Amino acid sequence: MIVVTGATGGLGGATVEHLLQRVPAERIGVSVRDAGRARHLADRGVRVRQGSYEDQAALRDSFEGAEQVLLVSGNDPIADVVRLHGNAIEAAAAAGAQRLIYTSQHAATPGNPYPPSQIHVATEAMLADSGIGWTSLRNAAYGPLDEVLGPWSRTGKIAQPADGPVPYTDRADVAEGTAVVLAAGHHLDGPVTLSASTAVTFDDLAETASHLIGRTVERVVVDDEQWIAGQIASGMSPEVAGFMLTWYQAARAGHFAEADPLLSELLGREPRTVAERLADGIAG
Repeated sequence: MIVVTGATGGLGGATVEHLLQRVPAERIGVSVRDAGRARHLADRGVRVRQGSYEDQAALRDSFEGAEQVLLVSGNDPIADVVRLHGNAIEAAAAAGAQRLIYTSQHAATPGNPYPPSQIHVATEAMLADSGIGWTSLRNAAYGPLDEVLGPWSRTGKIAQPADGPVPYTDRADVAEGTAVVLAAGHHLDGPVTLSASTAVTFDDLAETASHLIGRTVERVVVDDEQWIAGQIASGMSPEVAGFMLTWYQAARAGHFAEADPLLSELLGREPRTVAERLADGIAG
């Protein structure tokens, strides 16, 4: 059995949908905080059990019979996420799981100034010490492009801090690639990167957006302190603004510059490009 955690979330839910296209529903289980929100999966034959990273006993029950467990990383900003990941790893081991697949982050390496990187570094170390086969899927940035570009379509400007090349990746492609790994039993050992095929900068994205809409989209580099002040003036807390800035700082230092062909190999096609994603956003 393949058990997926976080199956009512964006990445976990999409992964389950792709799994259902590849393996029988009775081979899939989900571990969710609220079983009621997974009723749509239970109705299709998926085993639904309640479990959260805070409760090891519930996790062991939800992982019962699992050959593989997909551990979707936590993102609670006030929780001890490393400890919670440790709970999940221990519960999977106790339940007899043979392999853990963990959703990590692109460039999860020491020295990356983006704080979640260190959570993933610590979790990968625990996986290595677990005695279980493990794969860490270091997923490239897969959030909506407007989250990092800002309101460019309204302002005609990408006015953000200095950046660097990033292989911005479609979450749907990451979910499909993850499902392929789980369904095919791909024994990819240790950390691997799932990313789009090409890393691009905001300059590249401004050029692409200009071509798509038929008028110039300007790239404006905003000083870090000025950018933080602007975010705070818009209602963001200083803590959140400072946190978000570290992502741009990591990008400009080259931490996210490497693209990897693995995702295209898993999909059997090229992942969606930023041009395709921007075009869809404009059309929408």
